[in-house]
Formats: sequence, C-alpha cells, structure tokens
Amino acid sequence: MYRVLTCLTSEHDWRLVVLAGAICWLASAVAISLFHRARASRGRTRAIWIGLDAAVGGCGIWATHFVAMLAYDPGAGAGYSIPVTLLSLVFAIGIVAVGLCIALSSARWPVVAIGGAVIGAGVAAMHYTGMAALELPAFIVWSPGIVVASIVFGSVFAAMALLVAARSDNPAHTVGATGLLTVAIVSHHFTAMGAVTLIPDPTLGTDGLSISPTALSFLTAVAAFAILGLSLLAAMIDRRAKGELHQQKVLLDTALDNMSQGLCMFDADGRILLNNQRYAEMMDRTAMTLQGRLLLDVLRQQKALDRWDGDPDQFVANVIAAAKAGNSVTRTVSRNGRSLRVVDQPMKGGGWVATFEDITEWQAAQEQISHMARHDALTNLPNRTLFREQLEKALRLAKRSDQLAVLCLDLDHFKDINDSLGHPVGDALLKEVARRLGECITENDTVARLGGDEFVIVQFCNDCDPSAVALLASHVVEKVSAPYEIAGHQLVIGVSIGISLAPEDGKNPDELLKKADLALYRAKEDGRGTYRFFETGMDARAQARRLLELDLRAALQRGEFEVYYQPIRDIAKDVVVGFEALVRWNHSLRGMISPANFIPLAEETGLIVPIGDWVLRRACIDAAQWSQDVGVAVNLSPVQFKNPSLVSTVKEALKASGLPAHRLELEITESVLLQNSEATLSVLHELRAFGVRISLDDFGTGYSSLSYLRSFPFDKIKIDRSFVTELATRDDSMAIVRAVTGLGKSLGIVTTAEGVETDAQFDLLRQEGCTQAQGYLFSPPRPASQVETMLSKPRARVVA
Repeated sequence: MYRVLTCLTSEHDWRLVVLAGAICWLASAVAISLFHRARASRGRTRAIWIGLDAAVGGCGIWATHFVAMLAYDPGAGAGYSIPVTLLSLVFAIGIVAVGLCIALSSARWPVVAIGGAVIGAGVAAMHYTGMAALELPAFIVWSPGIVVASIVFGSVFAAMALLVAARSDNPAHTVGATGLLTVAIVSHHFTAMGAVTLIPDPTLGTDGLSISPTALSFLTAVAAFAILGLSLLAAMIDRRAKGELHQQKVLLDTALDNMSQGLCMFDADGRILLNNQRYAEMMDRTAMTLQGRLLLDVLRQQKALDRWDGDPDQFVANVIAAAKAGNSVTRTVSRNGRSLRVVDQPMKGGGWVATFEDITEWQAAQEQISHMARHDALTNLPNRTLFREQLEKALRLAKRSDQLAVLCLDLDHFKDINDSLGHPVGDALLKEVARRLGECITENDTVARLGGDEFVIVQFCNDCDPSAVALLASHVVEKVSAPYEIAGHQLVIGVSIGISLAPEDGKNPDELLKKADLALYRAKEDGRGTYRFFETGMDARAQARRLLELDLRAALQRGEFEVYYQPIRDIAKDVVVGFEALVRWNHSLRGMISPANFIPLAEETGLIVPIGDWVLRRACIDAAQWSQDVGVAVNLSPVQFKNPSLVSTVKEALKASGLPAHRLELEITESVLLQNSEATLSVLHELRAFGVRISLDDFGTGYSSLSYLRSFPFDKIKIDRSFVTELATRDDSMAIVRAVTGLGKSLGIVTTAEGVETDAQFDLLRQEGCTQAQGYLFSPPRPASQVETMLSKPRARVVA
C-alpha cells in the first residue's frame, strides 16, 4: 500500500491525474446511463445500446489509462507501440461488452455482480495490455501481490457499481453507480501502477511504430471527451424520450384501466401483448399472469379449472385464422351470469385486438323494448303484431285433423263505465277481464288485446270435439259477465263474440279476422252477451252495410234528408202544443229509408253529428215560419253531446232562424247522462240558461235513476211507447204510467206519453193526469208542408 501511495505522490503529475479522473467520471456516468437504457429495452434495441455502452465504456477506460499515463513520469523517454495500444482498446470494448451482456441477461443479483466483475476484469486486461505497449529503455518488473490487488479492486467495485445501477435508475442510484465504477477504474489503475518497478537498460528503445506519450494522451483526451460528450448527449436525449414514452405509457395504462370495456392485444401467434384490468375481471382471469402468455395456455389453464367450455385448441385456431384472413369477428359469450360482446379486430402485420363489452343491461333493455313492441302495455297480453305472428305460425303448423278457431270479443257496456267512472276504473276493469280470459284458455291457445275493449282468442286443439269452440265461447261469456268489484264499484259488463274457423272460413289471418268480425257484428245485433259463428250470408250483409254507409255519407251533400213533424197534443185542452222533428232519408234510388236502418249506423260512424246539426237548423227555420207559436222538439244523440261545439251550434241555429229559445225543446235519453255526468250537466244548464227547454226521452226503459231528476230540473218527462201500448191490457204498465205521471205532478214536470194509438189509451192517460200525448192517434209524422194543416185541423176521434 505504501508503494502505491509513493507512486501516486512522487511519480505522477496531479494536474493530469485530475484530468484522468474527470474523464473517468464522465465515462462512468455515460456507461451507467447507457446501461439503464439497455435494461429498459428489448431485442435488437437492447443489442444496440449494449454495443454503444461497450464502445463508450471501453473508450473511457482506455482514455483514462493513457491520460493517467501522461501524468506518470518514469524518468526516461518513453513511447507506445501503436498496434499493442490499439489491441488494448479492443480488449477494453470487447470484455466490457461481454460483462454487460452477462449483467443484462438476468435480473438476479449474482448474475449482475458477475457481469460487473467481468467489466472489472476488462479494465485490468486493457490496463496491462496498455502497459505492454509502453516502450522504455528499461525492463518492467511487476509485483504479483499488488497486481492481484488491482484486479480485485477493479472487479469488486465494478460489480458493486452494476448492482447499484440495476436496483433503480433514479438520480441517487445513478450517481452512486457512477462513483463506484469510477473508483473501480481509478483504484485499479493506480494500484497497478504501484506494482511497477523499472530496471534501466540502455539497449532497449522504441521501434518505428510508436507514438510519444504526449501526443497519444492529447489525442486520446480529445477523442474521449468528444465521444463521451456525444454519448452523454445521446443518453440524455434518449432518457428524455424514454421519460416521455413512460409518461405516455402511464397515461395509456390509466386510460386502459379506466375503460368500461375490456381490451387485450395479441400477436400473430396468439401471445398476449397488452391487456387492461377490466379484461381480466370480465374474463375471470384476475388470478392469472397474462402478459407474455399464449392465449392457448391461458384457455387450457381455465379448462383445467372448469372455467372454459369448448375446445381451447380449436377456438384459438379459428381466431388466429380469422385474424390472418383480415376478418373482423363479433361474438357473444357468457361469463359469471353476464353477457359479453367480443369483437376481434385484426391488426396490420399480424395479430388482433379484442374488445370486451358487457351488454347484459343492453340486452335486457332490448328485450324489454321488444316485449313492449309486441305486448299490450296495460294488460301485458300479446298485441296485434304478436297475435298476427302467432296466428300465422298456428296456421302453418295446423294439420288436417287440427281445429283452429278465431274468436273476436267485444265488451258490452264497457264504454258507458269508462265514460261515467273514468279511465282508471276502465283500465282496472280491462286488466281484470284479461286475467279472466287467461283462465279460460289452455296452454295451446292465445289471447290478445287488439285495442280498446277488443280482445281476440285463437283456439288450437288436436283431434278435439267440434263443440270445443262453442264450449270455450260459452265459458268466456259466463266468465266475463260475472260481476266485478273495482275501486269500490260493483260493475257488470257482457261480451259479444264472433267466431271463424280455419280452414273452412279462411286460410290466412286477414280473412279469418274479417269473418270473425262479421260474426261479432251479428252477435251484437242479436242482443249482445252471446256468440255467433260466421255464416256465408254475413259477408253479403256486411257488404250491404258498407254500401249503406257510403250512401249515408253522400246523402247530406245530395240533400236527401228531410224533416218530418209529429204533433204533440195537450190532453186537457186537446190542442196541438208542439211538434217533434224527425229525420227521414229519401234515397234517390232506394226511396224512403227507415230511421231504424240508418240512425244506428250514423251514430256508430259519427255521421250523426253533421246530420243532427242539419236537423236542428232545419227545424228552427221551419218552426220560425209557423202561424202559431208552438214548440218544436229536436232529439240529441249521445254522440252529439261529445261534440264540444254543441252549445254554440244550438245558439247559431236559433240566431239564424230567429226562433225564440223558449220554443225549442231538446230531447235527450238517459244514456247521455251516463257519460261524464258532470260535463253533461254543465252543458244542459248552459242550454237551459238561455231559455231552451230540456226533456228526458224514453223514461223508464233505461236505468231510470231518480237521481237524474234531482240533479237536473227537466222541463218534461216522456213516457216510452212500450208502456203506453200495453196500458189497457197490463196492470204493471198502468202502474208505471201512474207512478211517472204522479212523479211529474209532484216535481212540476210536464209528462208526455209516446205511441198513443187508441182513444182508450188517450182516455186512460187523461184519467191519470198525463199532461201531453203523441202518436198515430193524432197523426203520423208528416212533411213540413203539412204542419199548418195539422195545426188547423181538429182531431178526428177514432171509433174502435
């Protein structure tokens, strides 16, 4: 040790020693920085960084040596052999490259330490080869112990330098590793120089291929600083680029880990290159190492754990084949009760990117939308769309021995309940009807709601009794007609059913529905609350009804309607006190058509509104021209009361004709009061407020609720003709007439008996105190041109 210190203090120029140390520190800093770059790289890029690091490190060691040799004063002229000097540089670069390769081959610390020791050995090889290039007029004698110590120092400190550098690339570890590598080089050099003893020999000298130490050291220093400076700059630029790439990688990892979708990237062989946490969670692979593994190995592992269905080899082969063909593949898989949509998108150069999206909620929403589009929102029964699909399917599957029937249902009196009690009660009633219908059918049958109060049933049975359809229809009528308890209301409705059979009545849904609807119309005509099978004549009858509807629509424009008048007589005075206006249809081809044939059709189609408005205007105009100030009574349909412009229509008719309001009497039936009674009463009060009289027609045939008479002060009650006709023959009819006339007297309401045809009826009505009478006894309805005759001509008494 003393010998080393003596050599360093007495045989070296300290200024050049400091320069050599600076070169050594710079070379070590660059070497450590390049070592970090190599560790962060893979494949070809790592090999480039190793080569550059070996070149820079070897040159730095070599330059340190020869600059330090310039500081050494051997006491005699010296030179260096150029070939051996270059050989020392080759040793430095080559052995450093070997050491770096060893250190970077594994992350285990013994391997890294061995690599560092090899680099230390490379420093020694370069040093002693460089000393061999020294040409002096003297012999060099080495001290073996010090030589070994120099090699140990270089190897140990170099190993420690790489171990520190391998732990982290932060500034602290980088500076520490740089210092240790500098110590390794410097300690080796100056320890080795302390092992030198020169024995003068004048016979020795330099050959022709030598260079002076000063020139060599100067060139070495310049070249070393240039190389090291450029290398350090390259390392800094690379570190900055790596830092930016690392930041981008952090951003990319953050984005991947916060995606709602799972993502996994594969190379052409199916090896996992990149994946996010969401992918691992969705595919139940969180406990597995994924990056760098083949997808086939992952699937085989899951197969062994019973977490994968199917053949992994076949699956991976298909996916790789699709990626190579450039085909994008979309499939749906199920994992842990969730539905996942997987899209495999091929990449350029091979491989593919797979995205995994949880579509469980989306599928549920789509199923809900599909269900809503094909089912009734209120009752959850199939709607018209789904019903048609099921009927078409049933027709396709039906065999010769099968029986298929279509039953069209229409609820009786539902509209009255819906209008009087409101839609919430009506909706609750429809839901209860749907439930009862569901109890009537078998698993092979279908019940659907077409809309409003219309339902339909498809009965499908195999080798069943022909009477099964009639039994089902009877059961439905009985079940639906049973009383309902809805929102505190006791409700009773009925159902009318029309039935068509396949293939007798048709082989497609449209034909079967059409004929079932015709049968339904016949069931309604026959009194409702029953069922009817389609019959051939129904089609012709429906066709005639459609033609009648077309003619009815054109009749108003063609002026085919006429107003006839039937007198109303005061019983006590036996004089005409008014006329009831009755519409007649004088068809251009069919002649006079009975109101019983077209009034129901007009009400059903809504044509009663314009027809009724015309009758009101015509009656007011006619009455204004009569010679006597008698009244005129005009019937109002329940349909007209739904027209919000009813009051204004009445006012306009009175104003246009000049007829005083007190001469106009409007007749309504009890059914008008059933629909939205509050609004109806409001309209009636408004009409009565400007002088129009209101009468209750056909009293006794409907609900005959006395609450109507209490809720509105009617001017007149009209007793229905059904009671008057049997007045002389049935005691109950007489009792009803007596009760109504007595009620009228008590309430101060005029009573009018309709359908009076005999003097006996007239006399009985007089005896019971009935106020007015109307019927064929006095006159049938006559045209407006005969009103004056009816006013002036006295009643001819009919003798039975």
